[in-house]
Amino acid sequence: MFESLSDKIGSVLKRLRNRGKLTEEDVMEALREVRRALLEADVSLPVVKEFVDGIKKKAVGEELWKSLTPGQLVVKHVRDGLVELMGGETARLHMATTPPTVILMMGLHGAGKTTTTGKLGLHLKNQGHRPLLVATDVYRPAAIQQLQVLGKQLDISVFEMGSGANPVEIASEAMKYARQHAHDVVLVDTAGRLHIDEELMAELRATHDAVQPQEKLLVVDAMTGQDAVNIAKTFTEQLGVTGIVLTKLDGDARGGAALSVRQVTGSPIKFIGVGEKLGALEPFHPDRMAGRILGMGDVLSLIEKAEAAMDEDTAEKLEKKLRDASFNLEDFLEQMRQMKKMGPMGDLLKLVPGLGGQLKNLPAGAMEQGEGEMKRIEAIILSMTPRERRNPDVLNASRKRRVARGSGVEVSDINQLLKKFEMIKKIMKTFSKPPKRGKGGFPFKLPF
Repeated sequence: MFESLSDKIGSVLKRLRNRGKLTEEDVMEALREVRRALLEADVSLPVVKEFVDGIKKKAVGEELWKSLTPGQLVVKHVRDGLVELMGGETARLHMATTPPTVILMMGLHGAGKTTTTGKLGLHLKNQGHRPLLVATDVYRPAAIQQLQVLGKQLDISVFEMGSGANPVEIASEAMKYARQHAHDVVLVDTAGRLHIDEELMAELRATHDAVQPQEKLLVVDAMTGQDAVNIAKTFTEQLGVTGIVLTKLDGDARGGAALSVRQVTGSPIKFIGVGEKLGALEPFHPDRMAGRILGMGDVLSLIEKAEAAMDEDTAEKLEKKLRDASFNLEDFLEQMRQMKKMGPMGDLLKLVPGLGGQLKNLPAGAMEQGEGEMKRIEAIILSMTPRERRNPDVLNASRKRRVARGSGVEVSDINQLLKKFEMIKKIMKTFSKPPKRGKGGFPFKLPF
C-alpha cells in the first residue's frame, strides 16, 4: 500500500532532515520531487498543483520553530498537506436517530461491492449492531448466493426474494423485515454494471427513494487509479454519494485514487479494504494514512488491532500472571495465537514508527521465516505435557529429547526457546507494571 509513493517522498524528505540549514532553493527542489512523485503515483494534476502550492506558501520564508530543524518543519507541512488532501478528519457513518439505519452500497462490477457489503456488516456487528444484508442484485449470476454465503460465514441475516423479483420491491420489503426483527442497520447490496449508464442510475434512484438511506456508499477499486476517481465523481454528481469505500488498497503501490478522490469529488473516504479476509476493512483515518505514507508508522491502528485481538478479561488474566510470576508456556502460546489474529507479521511491523521503510532491506523470505519460526515454537509447546507447559523447570534432558522427537526439532532448539521464553517473561513483566507518575508507559497490553 503506497509503497512506491512512500519510497519516493521518503527519500526526498530524508535528505532534508539530514541538513542543518535549508535555503529556499533546497525547499523548492524538494517540492519539485514531491510533485513528480505524486504525478507518478497517478494523482491528478490539479490536485498535485494545489497540494504543492499550499506547502510552498507555508514552508518558504516562514520563521522556523525553535524546537524543529528546517527539514523537520518541511516534513510537518508535507504531512499536514497530505492529511488535508485526504479529508482532514475521519468521516464516520451517519446513523439514523430512529432505527434502522439504511446504507445503500453502490458500485460497478469488479469493485468488490458484495464482499465489501459483508465486510461492513461484520464491522458493524463487532460494534454491537444487528445488521441485515439485503440482496437486490438480481442480474449478476450467483450474486444472491454470494451474499448468502457471506452472511452464513459471518452469522449475519440475509434478506432476498430470488432473482425474479424487482430490486426496488426487495429493498422495500427488507425494510419491513428489519423493523419486525429488530435489525438496526440495513445494508442494501445493489446491482453493479460494467459501466455507468442511465438504466443503472434510474434503478439506484428508485431504490434510494424507496428506502431513504442515511448513507450512500460508493465502492471503487483503488487499483484503477484515475478511473476510480472519475467513477466516483460521476456517481457523486448524479446520486449525491455520502462516502467512498476504496477496495484493494493493499495492492495499490501508487495510491493515486486515495489521494485524489476526496479533493475531486468532495465525498469523504469512509472505509478502505486492505486484504481479502472478511475482517480486512478499516475505517479511513487521513492522519494515520499520512503517517504511513511518510514512513512514520501508525501506532493507533496497531493499538486497535491489539485491543481487538485480546479481550479485556484475557488481558487482566495475563497481567495477574505476570505480576505473580505464574506466566507459563501455555500462556505464551495463547499470546502467540492472539498476535496471529492481528494479521501477518509484515503488515504489523509496517505500523511501527521507523520500521516500515526498513522492511524492504530485509533479506528475501525474512518475514516468511519469522512466521515459520512461530509455527515451530507452537509445535514444540504442543509436544509438551500440560505439566511441562505449566512448569518448564521440569524439562530435564530425557523430557527434552522426547519433545524434540515429537515436534521434529533438535534439543538445542528447545533450549533456545526456553531461553527466549525467560527473557520475554522478564520484558513482559516490566511492561505490565503501571507507569510511574510523569513517566511514559504502554497504553495497551502487548499480545505477545
